Amino acid sequence: MTTPDRSESLFVVVPYFNEERWLPTTLEALAAQSDAAFTLVLVDNASTDGSAAIARAFAEVSQGTSVECIDETLKGTGAAADTGFRHAIARGARWIARTDADCLPDRDWVRNIKRAFNEERLEFIAGAVRARTDEERLSWIDRVALPAMHSLMVSYGRLTRRGPQYRYPSFLVVGNNLAITAELYEASGGFPRTAIEQGPNDRPLAESVRQLTDRAALREDVIVYNSLRRLRAYGYLNTLRWYRNRGFHSGPVDIR
Repeated sequence: MTTPDRSESLFVVVPYFNEERWLPTTLEALAAQSDAAFTLVLVDNASTDGSAAIARAFAEVSQGTSVECIDETLKGTGAAADTGFRHAIARGARWIARTDADCLPDRDWVRNIKRAFNEERLEFIAGAVRARTDEERLSWIDRVALPAMHSLMVSYGRLTRRGPQYRYPSFLVVGNNLAITAELYEASGGFPRTAIEQGPNDRPLAESVRQLTDRAALREDVIVYNSLRRLRAYGYLNTLRWYRNRGFHSGPVDIR
């Protein structure tokens, strides 16, 4: 493996566990990026299905974008993502972005992340998350309830996560669409290496970042389309309880 030029070096980390149904479309979306100058790190979190074989096969045929496949056996999206981020830093990353293996990054996702880092000199970026429509059509209930749920989550964060220790107001950060400088990732402590049922991994990172810098922003042009499988498994109310404080526990969706 060659060491990337760190002056313009973006790594994209995708942790996955048993995602053979969704991973191919995520990889297709990443392969179709309008800016292919990034290194993709695929982190297998001890999958027992064909996900790892899909990742390796993609790495072998990828053109333009370098793909590196690594493993993390400790259960947890946080553990897998942290391993991927620290691998990227060791490989010379300047910036690191993350999406998940059931998501579709917009065609200009990488380009707009780089633009935010370069033109606005940001150190932390949270992107917009929209519902995938390639899996199913949204009902009228979805079209009303999804924006309402998003507004509730944003308002709850602003009301409960404030204080003199923070350098900017809270905004919604989700692990499937964020980017950060290598230096800030290390300074913040990174993703907690926990399993998903033990607590969130994106929120602690975001709260740590808020205490270290004010060069952070929510970018509406950094778009990822998210699977609705947890919402379908839990329902709207229980999904809100899950994201609030893991107040709902269920086993049908083991997304690490």
